[in-house]
Amino acid sequence: MTLSQRQKDRIMDAGVAIVLFMIMLCMLYPFYYVLILSFNKGTDSLLGGVYLWPRTFTFENYARFLNDPHWYQAFLVTISRTVSGTVLGVLFTCLVAYGLSHRDLMFRKSYFTIVIFAMYFSGGLIPYYVVLRSLGLLNSFGVYIIPSMLSTFFLLIAISFFREIPQELKESAHIDGANEIVIFYKIIMPVSMPLIATMALFTGVGQWNSWLDSAYFVQSEQLRTLAFRMMEVINKSSAPVDALAAANKAAAGVTSYSLQVAAMVVSIAPIVCVYPFLQKFFIQGIMLGSVKG
Repeated sequence: MTLSQRQKDRIMDAGVAIVLFMIMLCMLYPFYYVLILSFNKGTDSLLGGVYLWPRTFTFENYARFLNDPHWYQAFLVTISRTVSGTVLGVLFTCLVAYGLSHRDLMFRKSYFTIVIFAMYFSGGLIPYYVVLRSLGLLNSFGVYIIPSMLSTFFLLIAISFFREIPQELKESAHIDGANEIVIFYKIIMPVSMPLIATMALFTGVGQWNSWLDSAYFVQSEQLRTLAFRMMEVINKSSAPVDALAAANKAAAGVTSYSLQVAAMVVSIAPIVCVYPFLQKFFIQGIMLGSVKG
C-alpha cells in the first residue's frame, strides 16, 4: 500500500516539527537550568541531581547577591545609560544615515570611505583612551553615551533602508513646503519602525551588558554599572575568602557557583522581558535594510 502525497507531507511535517522541538529544548534548557540552580540551595546543588526544578528552594542566593550598598545606584546608572544611550544612538545614527542616503550628496564617496575604514580598523585601546581624555569624557556619564552614538554597522543598514523609501514621499513633502528636518521626523522615522526597533534592541542590549567602559574609563563608584557590579560579585565569589566568611556562606547554603548563576539571571532577565515586544520587528528590520546596497 503506497502512501499518498498528502500523507507523505504530513509525515515530513511531523518529522520536521519533532526535530525543531528537540533543537528548541537543547537551546532553552541551559537557561532553565541556570534559573532553577539560582533558586536552589547552593550546597545542595553541589550534590548534583537538580535537573527539572529546585530541590531545596531558597532566595538566599539573590539576597546575598543584592546585599551590596552600591547595587541600586548601579542599577539606576545602567537604566539611565541604556535608555539615553539607545535613544541618542538610534536617533544620531538615523540622522547620519539619512544624510548619506541622498545620492546627490556632495563628497558622498569620501564619507563612505571614512565610514568603511572606521568600521574595519581601530587605533586600539590606548589611543582610544587618549581621545576620551582629551574630550574630557573620562570618569563621566558621557563616556557611556557619546562614543556609542554612531554605529557604523547600523549606519550602512539604515542607508540601504532609507534608499528603499519611495522618492515620491519626499517630493510630495517638498512640494508642500517641508524641509529635510520635517521630512525626516514626520515621514522617514514613522515608516522606519522595523529598522528603529531592531537598532534599539541591539543598542539597548549592548548598553545593558557593557562593563569594560566602566572598568577602564570610570573611577567614581557612583558611576559603576550593573554589569560591572556583577563582574565584581563573580570575581569576589571566585576569590579565596577567610574562614568566617566561608562559614557564614556555608550556613546560609550559598556557594560561589550559586552566586554566579544568580548574577546571570539578574543580567538576562530585563532583556528577556523586553525582547518579545520587539521580536516582530527584528527580522523585518534586518532584511529590509540589507536587500539593496
